Amino acid sequence: MSSKAKQTGRLNRRSEILRATEKLMQSRGLSGVTTRQISREVGCSEGALYVHFKGRLQLLLAMLEQRLPDMLGPLKELQESLGARSPQENLVTALGGIFKFHQHVVPASAALFAEPELLAAYRASLNRQGKGPQLSMGVLEEYIRSEQELGRIAAVVDAKLAAYLMMSASFFRAFVEHFFSKSLQPTWRKFAEQLVRTIAPEPGQTGRDEKVAFAKTKH
Repeated sequence: MSSKAKQTGRLNRRSEILRATEKLMQSRGLSGVTTRQISREVGCSEGALYVHFKGRLQLLLAMLEQRLPDMLGPLKELQESLGARSPQENLVTALGGIFKFHQHVVPASAALFAEPELLAAYRASLNRQGKGPQLSMGVLEEYIRSEQELGRIAAVVDAKLAAYLMMSASFFRAFVEHFFSKSLQPTWRKFAEQLVRTIAPEPGQTGRDEKVAFAKTKH
Protein backbone atom coordinates (compact mmCIF):
# COMPACT_ATOMS: atom_id res chain seq x y z
CA MET A 1 0.00 0.00 0.00
CA SER A 2 1.38 3.43 -0.93
CA SER A 3 2.12 6.06 1.71
CA LYS A 4 -0.62 8.24 0.21
CA ALA A 5 -3.18 5.45 0.56
CA LYS A 6 -2.08 4.84 4.14
CA GLN A 7 -2.47 8.54 4.93
CA THR A 8 -5.95 8.58 3.39
CA GLY A 9 -6.88 5.52 5.41
CA ARG A 10 -5.70 7.15 8.65
CA LEU A 11 -7.68 10.30 7.89
CA ASN A 12 -10.81 8.28 7.10
CA ARG A 13 -10.48 6.27 10.31
CA ARG A 14 -9.95 9.46 12.33
CA SER A 15 -13.11 10.98 10.83
CA GLU A 16 -14.97 7.76 11.55
CA ILE A 17 -13.88 7.87 15.19
CA LEU A 18 -15.00 11.50 15.54
CA ARG A 19 -18.40 10.75 13.98
CA ALA A 20 -18.88 7.82 16.35
CA THR A 21 -17.89 9.99 19.31
CA GLU A 22 -20.42 12.68 18.37
CA LYS A 23 -23.15 10.08 17.84
CA LEU A 24 -22.54 8.62 21.30
CA MET A 25 -22.40 12.09 22.86
CA GLN A 26 -25.83 12.90 21.48
CA SER A 27 -27.38 9.73 22.91
CA ARG A 28 -25.40 9.32 26.15
CA GLY A 29 -24.19 12.79 26.99
CA LEU A 30 -20.61 13.97 26.97
CA SER A 31 -19.72 12.58 30.41
CA GLY A 32 -21.15 9.19 29.44
CA VAL A 33 -18.85 8.67 26.45
CA THR A 34 -15.93 6.26 27.04
CA THR A 35 -13.16 5.07 24.75
CA ARG A 36 -14.51 1.53 25.07
CA GLN A 37 -17.93 2.61 23.79
CA ILE A 38 -16.32 4.54 20.95
CA SER A 39 -14.20 1.58 19.87
CA ARG A 40 -17.29 -0.64 19.84
CA GLU A 41 -19.20 1.89 17.77
CA VAL A 42 -16.34 2.16 15.26
CA GLY A 43 -15.65 -1.57 15.24
CA CYS A 44 -12.00 -1.40 16.24
CA SER A 45 -9.88 -2.17 19.28
CA GLU A 46 -9.71 0.39 22.04
CA GLY A 47 -5.97 0.60 21.49
CA ALA A 48 -6.54 1.63 17.86
CA LEU A 49 -8.06 4.90 19.08
CA TYR A 50 -4.72 5.89 20.60
CA VAL A 51 -3.10 5.78 17.18
CA HIS A 52 -5.09 8.92 16.37
CA PHE A 53 -5.63 10.48 19.81
CA LYS A 54 -3.56 10.52 22.99
CA GLY A 55 -6.59 9.84 25.15
CA ARG A 56 -10.26 10.54 25.82
CA LEU A 57 -9.67 14.23 26.55
CA GLN A 58 -7.88 14.83 23.25
CA LEU A 59 -10.54 12.85 21.36
CA LEU A 60 -13.42 14.85 22.82
CA LEU A 61 -11.53 18.09 22.23
CA ALA A 62 -11.04 17.20 18.56
CA MET A 63 -14.75 16.43 18.25
CA LEU A 64 -15.64 19.87 19.58
CA GLU A 65 -13.09 21.69 17.42
CA GLN A 66 -14.17 20.09 14.17
CA ARG A 67 -17.41 22.09 14.26
CA LEU A 68 -15.72 25.49 14.36
CA PRO A 69 -15.52 25.87 10.54
CA ASP A 70 -19.33 25.54 10.42
CA MET A 71 -19.54 28.80 12.35
CA LEU A 72 -16.87 30.63 10.35
CA GLY A 73 -18.52 30.09 6.95
CA PRO A 74 -21.65 32.21 7.49
CA LEU A 75 -19.59 34.98 9.10
CA LYS A 76 -17.12 35.09 6.20
CA GLU A 77 -19.99 35.26 3.71
CA LEU A 78 -21.51 38.11 5.70
CA GLN A 79 -18.27 40.09 5.53
CA GLU A 80 -18.11 39.53 1.78
CA SER A 81 -21.71 40.71 1.29
CA LEU A 82 -21.02 44.24 2.56
CA GLY A 83 -22.82 46.74 0.33
CA ALA A 84 -24.57 44.03 -1.72
CA ARG A 85 -28.27 43.14 -1.58
CA SER A 86 -29.99 44.53 1.53
CA PRO A 87 -28.14 44.40 4.86
CA GLN A 88 -31.25 42.98 6.50
CA GLU A 89 -31.34 40.10 4.01
CA ASN A 90 -27.62 39.51 4.54
CA LEU A 91 -28.04 39.36 8.30
CA VAL A 92 -30.97 36.95 8.06
CA THR A 93 -28.92 34.66 5.81
CA ALA A 94 -25.92 34.78 8.16
CA LEU A 95 -28.11 34.11 11.16
CA GLY A 96 -29.52 31.05 9.39
CA GLY A 97 -26.02 29.55 9.24
CA ILE A 98 -25.26 30.60 12.81
CA PHE A 99 -28.48 29.01 14.05
CA LYS A 100 -27.66 25.71 12.33
CA PHE A 101 -24.29 25.78 14.07
CA HIS A 102 -25.91 26.48 17.43
CA GLN A 103 -28.41 23.66 16.91
CA HIS A 104 -25.51 21.30 16.43
CA VAL A 105 -23.26 22.43 19.29
CA VAL A 106 -25.74 23.26 22.06
CA PRO A 107 -25.80 19.71 23.55
CA ALA A 108 -22.00 19.53 23.70
CA SER A 109 -21.72 23.12 24.96
CA ALA A 110 -24.08 22.43 27.85
CA ALA A 111 -22.33 19.17 28.68
CA LEU A 112 -18.94 20.88 28.80
CA PHE A 113 -19.71 22.33 32.22
CA ALA A 114 -19.96 18.80 33.64
CA GLU A 115 -16.38 18.17 32.46
CA PRO A 116 -14.18 20.92 34.00
CA GLU A 117 -10.94 19.50 32.58
CA LEU A 118 -12.35 19.35 29.06
CA LEU A 119 -13.87 22.83 29.38
CA ALA A 120 -10.49 24.25 30.43
CA ALA A 121 -8.75 22.48 27.55
CA TYR A 122 -11.32 23.71 25.03
CA ARG A 123 -11.08 27.26 26.33
CA ALA A 124 -7.28 27.15 26.09
CA SER A 125 -7.49 25.73 22.56
CA LEU A 126 -9.80 28.53 21.41
CA ASN A 127 -7.50 31.13 22.95
CA ARG A 128 -4.47 29.66 21.16
CA GLN A 129 -6.31 29.73 17.84
CA GLY A 130 -7.68 33.22 18.39
CA LYS A 131 -11.25 31.94 18.21
CA GLY A 132 -14.33 32.06 20.42
CA PRO A 133 -17.92 33.31 20.61
CA GLN A 134 -16.81 36.87 21.35
CA LEU A 135 -15.07 37.03 17.97
CA SER A 136 -18.23 35.91 16.17
CA MET A 137 -20.13 38.77 17.76
CA GLY A 138 -17.28 41.05 16.72
CA VAL A 139 -17.84 40.15 13.05
CA LEU A 140 -21.56 40.90 13.33
CA GLU A 141 -20.83 44.18 15.08
CA GLU A 142 -18.30 45.27 12.46
CA TYR A 143 -20.68 44.38 9.63
CA ILE A 144 -23.53 46.41 11.14
CA ARG A 145 -21.24 49.37 11.77
CA SER A 146 -19.89 49.22 8.20
CA GLU A 147 -23.41 49.15 6.76
CA GLN A 148 -24.28 52.14 8.95
CA GLU A 149 -21.38 54.03 7.39
CA LEU A 150 -22.87 53.21 4.00
CA GLY A 151 -26.23 54.56 5.21
CA ARG A 152 -27.97 51.18 4.87
CA ILE A 153 -28.73 50.52 8.57
CA ALA A 154 -30.23 53.14 10.88
CA ALA A 155 -27.56 55.22 12.60
CA VAL A 156 -29.35 55.01 15.96
CA VAL A 157 -28.64 51.26 16.17
CA ASP A 158 -26.05 50.24 18.76
CA ALA A 159 -23.94 47.85 16.67
CA LYS A 160 -22.41 46.03 19.63
CA LEU A 161 -25.74 45.51 21.37
CA ALA A 162 -27.42 44.43 18.11
CA ALA A 163 -24.72 41.80 17.50
CA TYR A 164 -25.05 40.54 21.06
CA LEU A 165 -28.83 40.26 20.81
CA MET A 166 -28.72 38.42 17.49
CA MET A 167 -26.17 35.87 18.67
CA SER A 168 -27.95 35.41 22.00
CA ALA A 169 -31.34 34.92 20.33
CA SER A 170 -29.92 32.24 18.04
CA PHE A 171 -28.22 30.32 20.84
CA PHE A 172 -31.20 30.54 23.20
CA ARG A 173 -33.67 29.37 20.58
CA ALA A 174 -31.42 26.39 19.77
CA PHE A 175 -31.17 25.64 23.49
CA VAL A 176 -34.96 25.77 24.01
CA GLU A 177 -35.65 23.58 20.98
CA HIS A 178 -33.23 20.96 22.31
CA PHE A 179 -34.63 21.26 25.83
CA PHE A 180 -38.22 20.63 24.75
CA SER A 181 -37.20 18.42 21.81
CA LYS A 182 -39.39 20.26 19.31
CA SER A 183 -39.21 23.15 16.86
CA LEU A 184 -40.59 26.51 17.93
CA GLN A 185 -43.02 28.74 16.10
CA PRO A 186 -42.81 30.91 14.14
CA THR A 187 -40.26 29.21 11.90
CA TRP A 188 -36.64 30.26 12.31
CA ARG A 189 -36.72 32.20 9.02
CA LYS A 190 -39.71 34.30 10.08
CA PHE A 191 -38.26 34.74 13.55
CA ALA A 192 -34.91 35.90 12.14
CA GLU A 193 -36.55 38.34 9.72
CA GLN A 194 -38.53 39.97 12.52
CA LEU A 195 -35.47 39.98 14.77
CA VAL A 196 -33.34 41.77 12.18
CA ARG A 197 -36.09 44.27 11.31
CA THR A 198 -36.39 45.12 15.00
CA ILE A 199 -32.69 45.24 15.90
CA ALA A 200 -31.10 46.54 12.67
CA PRO A 201 -33.78 48.43 10.69
CA GLU A 202 -33.25 50.46 7.55
CA PRO A 203 -32.65 54.21 7.94
CA GLY A 204 -35.94 55.96 8.66
CA GLN A 205 -37.71 52.75 9.58
CA THR A 206 -37.43 53.43 13.31
CA GLY A 207 -39.14 56.77 12.90
CA ARG A 208 -42.03 55.27 10.92
CA ASP A 209 -42.46 52.49 13.46
CA GLU A 210 -42.54 54.98 16.32
CA LYS A 211 -45.24 57.04 14.54
CA VAL A 212 -47.35 53.95 13.93
CA ALA A 213 -46.98 52.84 17.54
CA PHE A 214 -47.90 56.32 18.80
CA ALA A 215 -50.95 56.42 16.51
CA LYS A 216 -52.16 53.08 17.85
CA THR A 217 -51.98 54.29 21.45
CA LYS A 218 -54.38 57.14 20.61
CA HIS A 219 -57.18 54.75 19.52
